[in-house]
Amino acid sequence: MSDKPSVLFVCVHNAGRSQMVAGWLRHLAGDTVEVRSAGSGFFGGMGGMGGCAMIGQTMINVKASGARTRLSTFLAGVFLLILVVALGDVVAVIPMAALVAVMIIVAVSTFDWHSVAPATLKRMPYGETIVMLATVGTTLATHNLAIGVVVGVLTAMVIFARRVAHLVEVTSVLDPDGTTRIYSVHGELFFASSNDLVGQFDYAGDPETVVIDMTYAHVWDASSVAALDAITTKYATRGKTVEIIELNTPSARIHDTLAGQLGVGH
Repeated sequence: MSDKPSVLFVCVHNAGRSQMVAGWLRHLAGDTVEVRSAGSGFFGGMGGMGGCAMIGQTMINVKASGARTRLSTFLAGVFLLILVVALGDVVAVIPMAALVAVMIIVAVSTFDWHSVAPATLKRMPYGETIVMLATVGTTLATHNLAIGVVVGVLTAMVIFARRVAHLVEVTSVLDPDGTTRIYSVHGELFFASSNDLVGQFDYAGDPETVVIDMTYAHVWDASSVAALDAITTKYATRGKTVEIIELNTPSARIHDTLAGQLGVGH
């Protein structure tokens, strides 16, 4: 039994990581620590494969080398196996700068340069361009891809909310006897669209009875309920009655729970 401390690295997300960190510890600690790595055997037994390395390898194999058959991917795996198993000592002495150069070539070869061409950017929705710039800019500024991805996701969420906020449509018809105005609301009602909804009713010009048909709408949050309360209140101050009909089951549930409880903020 060896008196040296023993370390076993097991990575279940990317098999290559346990091998890399094991090699790095051997480099730092030398013979003072007994280092073991579960490698790809444990990970493969769980039904996965090394993500980062395999993605880069596949991109180079298909895009840069023009591979199109299954034989190409098999040979790529065989050569990788030879490099790791048979030529591991040789690979270990390759300077880090050379590996960095290889990764730069991989990035340049696999990047879709057409996606950032001025002609392409002109045709792209401005929101997608903003998300891309926000993600890349944050990653370069922080040197942290995770932070860049989070900022990109948040930016995409804000842009999407602004985009769908103006997709609510309200149409109206006057009852033949002229005593009832029927409004039909179409779209998704949430915090970003509630202000637009309140402004699409003719509070002064409508008759004594108003019906709001919600057949083609969905209420998502408390802001939408508050908007419907505000509409009802505006009509009530003019002595008019409002009936909200055809709410679907989830919308009716949130409306019945919150209606009249939120105050009028419009």
